[in-house]
Amino acid sequence: MNSPAAAVPATTPATISRVGTDAAPSWLSERLASGAHPDAQRAFETARATLIAGRRIDMTALAAGLGVDRTSLFRWVGNRDALLSEVLWSLAIPTLVQAEHACSALTGGERVAGILTHFVDDLITAEYFRSFLRREPARALRLLTTKESPIQRRYVATADWLVRRDLGEAPLGGAIAPADLAYILVRLSESFTYADLISGDTPSVDRARVAFRLTLRVDG
Repeated sequence: MNSPAAAVPATTPATISRVGTDAAPSWLSERLASGAHPDAQRAFETARATLIAGRRIDMTALAAGLGVDRTSLFRWVGNRDALLSEVLWSLAIPTLVQAEHACSALTGGERVAGILTHFVDDLITAEYFRSFLRREPARALRLLTTKESPIQRRYVATADWLVRRDLGEAPLGGAIAPADLAYILVRLSESFTYADLISGDTPSVDRARVAFRLTLRVDG
């Protein structure tokens, strides 16, 4: 998973890599996108590498590694939750791009279901991500599935974009608004991805696939 891309002009067509951050920007995402804050970028990249390595992002250790005090680090990137949120979303972006590429031959509800299924599969099988969930379950759920960080809003915005692109403005024969369908799909995704944290069940891409296809009325 990669760091956020550089700032994109407003006239650039929406893409799966940009639509989430564009819909729910944060103070830190805007600093990183502007390219005007190299210290923030350096801290972000170091934190990202730390998480990918399966280690906890500790602000004191991160500041020491960068050769600054905690006050400077907080001035560069905000608090730990803000930094974690941007790191986690930066890891989601290429995962979504890869999922879209894998489903490029599909259309309509098949493509939406396929992309979301690939995304869930990658989240379930990424060991460094599962390590983060096991290490900080309460914080992970708060950042990933609630309004406490921009992550869920970005995921919902991405799902909404997929629904509108592949199913139109009146999906499922107009039975539901695109935004409502997107929210349901995201909640399904979260339920099966974080089943171990939410209910003590086992995360399951197969059950997620069935749920997505049933919701989207995909035959087969």
